[in-house]
Amino acid sequence: MSFLTARKGRHRQRYEDHLRLVAGCIPYRLKKDVEDGNGNVNSKITVLMISTPNRDDLVFPKGGWEDDETVHEAACREALEEAGVKGILDENQLGVWEFRSKSRQNSCSLEGGCRGYIFALEVTEELESWAEQTTYKRKWLSPEEAYKFCRYEWMRDALQVFLTGMKKDSMSGRAEKLADLPMFPAADALAEHQMSFTKCIVQG
Repeated sequence: MSFLTARKGRHRQRYEDHLRLVAGCIPYRLKKDVEDGNGNVNSKITVLMISTPNRDDLVFPKGGWEDDETVHEAACREALEEAGVKGILDENQLGVWEFRSKSRQNSCSLEGGCRGYIFALEVTEELESWAEQTTYKRKWLSPEEAYKFCRYEWMRDALQVFLTGMKKDSMSGRAEKLADLPMFPAADALAEHQMSFTKCIVQG
């Protein structure tokens, strides 16, 4: 089956301003909670992160945006390859972050620079087998746990943007009523975020 094979190599990798373009997402799901005293049903958010061998910290799925796909397709593909999930992608990006690749974190050279486009993905399906399951293990976490275990500061910022957007959507009636969401200290990342969903379609 097509999902069992991940793309390899960088011969189709997109670059801009000498930066490698990366697409990724914060996969999440809403879990119905019990009714409150007023008969209202609130939902709780959990987010999906992936672990790598011999490390205690976690990351959100992401990877190179290639020249034969849109940024939305790239984000969906990375979620499928690395975390084995499919879902509904918010077409509006959470933001764009510039960072250094893991192999160049401590380098002073211009090499290894990345520009990452990050989206929210509401998970509707978890596969039992996926392309990179020998490398990545998935973990569902509360937002507080996810913030604690994030490997990179820019991912914490993306998580904060996501939670802020979900809270605004819930309060304005554009999404399900959510239980209280934590807010963390993060960069000025979000002025306004409106959810616009599209079904992920990943071509094999």
